[in-house]
Formats: sequence, structure tokens, C-alpha cells
Amino acid sequence: MPEARTIAAGSDAAGQRLDRFLAAQMEGVSRARIQLLLDQGDVLVDGERRKPSLRLRGSETIAILGDPHPEPLKAVPEAIPLDVVYEDSDLAVVDKPAGMMVHAGSGATDAARNRGTLVNALLHRFGALSGAGGELRPGIVHRLDKNTSGLIVVAKNDRAHRALAEQFAARRIKKTYVALVHGALRAEKGTIHSAIGRDPVRRTRMTARPTQNARSAVSHWEVVRRLDTRYGKFTLVKVRIETGRTHQIRVHMASIGHPVVGDTLYGAAGQLTTATSGARNRPESPRTTDEVEKLRLGRSFLHAAQLELAHPLTGKLLDLKSPLPRELEAFLSRIERVE
Repeated sequence: MPEARTIAAGSDAAGQRLDRFLAAQMEGVSRARIQLLLDQGDVLVDGERRKPSLRLRGSETIAILGDPHPEPLKAVPEAIPLDVVYEDSDLAVVDKPAGMMVHAGSGATDAARNRGTLVNALLHRFGALSGAGGELRPGIVHRLDKNTSGLIVVAKNDRAHRALAEQFAARRIKKTYVALVHGALRAEKGTIHSAIGRDPVRRTRMTARPTQNARSAVSHWEVVRRLDTRYGKFTLVKVRIETGRTHQIRVHMASIGHPVVGDTLYGAAGQLTTATSGARNRPESPRTTDEVEKLRLGRSFLHAAQLELAHPLTGKLLDLKSPLPRELEAFLSRIERVE
């Protein structure tokens, strides 16, 4: 157990919040780590646990009981079922379900955050993986968002990892997604050329508005099917991305006024209702307020359906496909059903 560290709050600390004071005093310790220490009761003010929002008087003694600089986590094997669609001695391609994180975040500071990820499942299934991505991301060459399902390629050794990374960087790997978006797209196909960067206000979001850190991003979309339902109008599209920016398809489709269904972070409704989405009532049996139907997906309607790449060692073309998951097929059937 680490030795307790003591910090004296002088008169210049009067009026400051406890968490902000600690952030200024503990150089090199992230705010997330300080928050965790406070939540765990590893910070005592004059011998008592206090809230992060405590306003200091400027005469307190603050004891730090936990380790501000814990050893970095390493990913560990975990027995989680995997749907492997391709495997050889150099790589594997896995069909990731929605709801699963690819790996624990770099800011993870406790074991609970390093459980249930794709990496945990991969280590249990395959054992050794490429170490080029670091100890929390073994084998990971690219990522999918937590609530996006579909194909992801995994490197089993460093040589394959480097070759795959070069293909991604050179945009030689083709990634095609299927998405259901709100509204009726006017054209049958199109291309979105909008740079993407971190939203300066809402840091959990990305944005296609101009920002200092924006990077080029290109998405090609094509209509698969148009749906005019009692829940409103929707368009099922195929989207091929040339770049792999964070949340790229979600940001791009929202930027043209057609957010991905279920993607509440980028403007989609949390649930669909027949009352508020322009549903068409049959004259012979009009719906009343009491007959409103609500439908919730619980994830984004976004699926990585196809992955085309050259084998990193042999050069052989691999063209792998994944059908829509059952929950997405069921959702389509539900909104298209005529009652």
C-alpha cells in the first residue's frame, strides 16, 4: 500500500473546490484519477471523507491515501464468446456485437473497467496477439464504436500488425457499413467531404464544423431502401468510408440532417413514436393519443457489413461479409409492419 501523502491547504486555497485544488497541486495526475480517489474515499480532509465540491477554508490538512500513479493496466483473458468469421496464423476477423467495447480506455484506472471488452475475449480465444498496439490494446489495428456491430480485423503478430496498419494508412482497406438514418435522402447516392474534429464544447462528441484539430474525412453513401412508415420516413444506406475518423459515419450523416437511428449523441430520438414522427393514420381507423406506439432500438443502427483487404503477408484478397444482426433485422420488420 502506498504511503499517505499530505497536502496543506493554505490561505490562498480559501474558496477553491477540493477537486480543483487537488488537480492544481498534484502535477501529472489526471482529473479523472483525482475524481476516482475521491469517490473511493482515498482523500481525507482533516480526517474525514468529503465531497469533490467542498469549498476549502484555507486551513485544512488533506491526506491522499491511494496511489495517484497506479501501475498501468494490462488486458487480461476473459471467457467471452466470439463470432470468428476468418482466422489464420497471422490475423483473425471477428464479428463484434453491439454493446461491447473494443478495449479499455487509456484512462482506465481500475480492474472493473478492464472487463468485458473485445480484447479480453480475444486473449482468451487466441492467446498471444500483436503487441504493437500496447498492453491494453493487443492485436487491435482499428476500432468500432461500442454500439456499432460488425467486422473488425485483429493482428496476431507484429509483422501482420504493421502491414495492416500500412494498408489502413494508405486507404487500401475497404470498409462498408449498413445504416438506417432518419428522413428521406434526396439523391440515390452521394459523397460527404467534411473534416472531423473534437467538439470544443461537448468533449464526448466529434463535429464536422470547422475546428483547429479537424482532420479530413470522406464517406460515400448509397440508398439501399426507402421506408415510409407509421413512425416516419427512414433510409437504409450503404456507406463506404475512405478514412477512419472517430464516429465518422455518425457525424457525417448527422451533418447532412440524417442522423443514424438510435444515435442519441448526434441528434437521433431515443425512441420512435407514431404520434410525433409524421405517421400516416388510416382514415378508417384513426389513432388517438392513447394508441400511440413507442419503439426503442437501444443501440445505433450501424453495422460494419463488409471488409476487403489484402492478406498482410500473402497479399491474397480477403472479402468478408457480415449479415445484419437479428436485432436490426427485427427492428426493420417492426417499423415496416402495416397494422
